[in-house]
Amino acid sequence: MTIRLEGPGVTIADVVAVARRHETVTLTDAATERMATARDIVETLADGDPTYGVSTGFGALATVTIAPERRADLQAALVRSHAAGMGPPVEPEVVRAMVFLRARTLALGHSGARPIVAEGLLNLINAGITPIVPEHGSLGASGDLAPLAHAALTLIGEGSVEVDGAVLSAAEALAGAGLSPLTLADKEGLALTNGTDGILGMLCLACHDARQLLAQADVAAAMTVEGVLATDRAFAADLTELRPHPGQATSAANLRALLADSPIVASHRTDDLRVQDAYSIRCTPQVNGAARDTLAFATTTAETELASAIDNPMVLPDGRVESCGNFHGAPLGFAADFLAIALAEVGAIAERRIDRVLDHTRSHGLTPFLADDPGVDSGMMIGQYTAAAMCAENRRLAGPASVDSLPTSGMQEDHVSMAWGAVRKLRRVIDNLRRILAIELTVSARAVDLRNPLLPAPGTGAALAAVRTVAPGPGPDRFLSPELQALDDLLASGGLLEAAETVTGPLT
Repeated sequence: MTIRLEGPGVTIADVVAVARRHETVTLTDAATERMATARDIVETLADGDPTYGVSTGFGALATVTIAPERRADLQAALVRSHAAGMGPPVEPEVVRAMVFLRARTLALGHSGARPIVAEGLLNLINAGITPIVPEHGSLGASGDLAPLAHAALTLIGEGSVEVDGAVLSAAEALAGAGLSPLTLADKEGLALTNGTDGILGMLCLACHDARQLLAQADVAAAMTVEGVLATDRAFAADLTELRPHPGQATSAANLRALLADSPIVASHRTDDLRVQDAYSIRCTPQVNGAARDTLAFATTTAETELASAIDNPMVLPDGRVESCGNFHGAPLGFAADFLAIALAEVGAIAERRIDRVLDHTRSHGLTPFLADDPGVDSGMMIGQYTAAAMCAENRRLAGPASVDSLPTSGMQEDHVSMAWGAVRKLRRVIDNLRRILAIELTVSARAVDLRNPLLPAPGTGAALAAVRTVAPGPGPDRFLSPELQALDDLLASGGLLEAAETVTGPLT
């Protein structure tokens, strides 16, 4: 499909489509007209009072007035000097999202850049030219200066890019695609670099991934309920309604759907001496549900930012060009930090369920570590070690980045958001959570198989069948790492969720 970039109306799904599915993007006529109108306003400022970024230097150098004949040099110099990142390259999907979202802001018509600048960014996306952007450099105010500068560098034919996995010079890649470098005009270098687009792109991708992962966390938990002969009674609707948090209700409903008509659960409804299950089983909807509520907040924040004009100064319809602080990443940083905390706890409770299944004193009849021949075989023992290691790392990553401001630019930028760091670590938390859930699936699937001839519920049974397409069932010890990676890939693709939903209907 082709996404028509109006400026307003961009969704998280659009960001995912451009970043991951390489969808093409075109500007609408309305967006072009808005940009042209704003550009006319900027050009009227050429001989007027000093205007930040148009006729002055940047940051602490804003008091330096730039002569008209040097203002084109000013914009190119800004891009070159601000492209000062270091470290390994940021993932291509993040760069594509960032470039797309910068074009989105320009298309709103409050930045004063010519339409050709936004078209240049979209040409990079459509030609498969991905600027190489180092990981370190953004403080989240004034936005993502260094990352966006590395992307803008490509537009002027400088720096390095990736095309089909190969690293090329920007000049070579542009020429190969039939594109020409741009010569930036007044304010355009600033308009290309003064935004939260990298932070926002990563938050959009994280919200998309977390939504899918939380549904699959409920699938893994339901399978564990069966594996340890736990009960589904704590997930009853009338109990959940007594504490009406929306996420909790959703998670409990998922668990009920997945465990409906389970022969395993039915097998011990009576004559079971246990009064109640451990917290890691019984409180799954409370933890997974609270994470959903946190995700809802983060998603709302991302959607609000997708509707926002992020630049400085801003060009207003009445002809004013005003400085502001819209580039500050605090709203996104807070949301990312909060979501990282919540998802770390989803992983923490999953790790406790893994340990419960593997401990023969608490698993109600399963062999130690689900080993085929305990002693000779170690079974899934070290899988739990790996989950514990990632759980511990997530606890460290859950420490907030957004409270750690450092002043820059000669104290002109004396409070910064550190939101880039917040979303970078959020992405790592999500990766770790997915891998923890892959281990829980490996463990719980084996536990359910070991309950044979008792059968799982139709919902968990469909999920188990999907697991068995990529990982074998119980047996003697084998090389476990590839099996865990296969389940990680299954979760990343959403395949586990799709399998379960063929029986349960949509799980959210």
